[in-house]
Amino acid sequence: MKPYISRLICYGLPLPVFLISLFIGTSKYIDVMDYLGLFYKHNIGEVLTKQELLSFDIYSNVLWNIRLPRILLTFMVGAALSVSGAVLQGIFRNPLVDSYILGISSGAAFGASLAILYSLSFVNIYAFVGGIIAVVITYVIASSNKQLSTITVILSGMIVSGVFIALLTMVQYISNPYKLQTIIQWTMGNLHSASWAEVKQAVLPITLTVCCSFLYRWRLNLLALGDDATHAVGVNPLPDKIVLITCATLMTTTTVAVAGIISFYGLFLPHIVRMLLGADNSKSIPGNIVLGGTFLLIIDSLSRTLFVFEIPIGVFTTILGGGFFVFLLKKNKINWN
Repeated sequence: MKPYISRLICYGLPLPVFLISLFIGTSKYIDVMDYLGLFYKHNIGEVLTKQELLSFDIYSNVLWNIRLPRILLTFMVGAALSVSGAVLQGIFRNPLVDSYILGISSGAAFGASLAILYSLSFVNIYAFVGGIIAVVITYVIASSNKQLSTITVILSGMIVSGVFIALLTMVQYISNPYKLQTIIQWTMGNLHSASWAEVKQAVLPITLTVCCSFLYRWRLNLLALGDDATHAVGVNPLPDKIVLITCATLMTTTTVAVAGIISFYGLFLPHIVRMLLGADNSKSIPGNIVLGGTFLLIIDSLSRTLFVFEIPIGVFTTILGGGFFVFLLKKNKINWN
């Protein structure tokens, strides 16, 4: 694919996808042309009839208080998951690593489920602590003589993820029916309850960690060469790894707290960006920010419009992620050896 086409796909999609997502949905009250006509009349000072004023109020409420916060939250979640996946894959030099594989998502889910069970405030903090514990345990198990191998990282992450999923199941077992329903819906990944409160809750940690990852994109290229190469040029990789892993963990735990577990998105989306923009993290990290948010917005629009009922977005991403890697395997786009 020609470079300018790849850049157009990555950076040209957000605005049209944003506008389309704003005006599509299952609500029967929204008609684009009617709303634009009423919006024009309202802004030029023309007096609206009682029925027109009622319709305009309904349109405005649906667009600005229901759909807009959901669109913004979806974009932030998609960008955070995509960037965290790219960062972790670069640090661990492993194309199969993401927050779900490393157990961060499961640890964050367990921490947040405890907060829900006991009606605690600051769910983000408990999710972050759970995610940090999970990634530390994974790193400790996988470390052997200060070396990390692809197999040990994946196996350790699967073990840790399985343990935290078991703990999450235990929390579900002891929950009352009302909290159990909340936890189950939340663990499937959903954005149907998005509100301005959740946008405010997520915007600061996601913005800070994404910006930090963006600033460290050059260092990530060096870390991706391995510890021996970084030491050879006189750089200690440990501080950079701590900063980037902390950023990736905070991004993941924040998305888990506001949107639940969205599986495999941080695994397959960085591969798509690399196929379009190349492996250079100085280019792929900005691409992950833009295309990561846009692609999840497309998936969310499909999940709420394809059927009369809304499909949890985590189901969509799991199906797409599995199908995408089967495609890569068949096309030999990844060296699995």
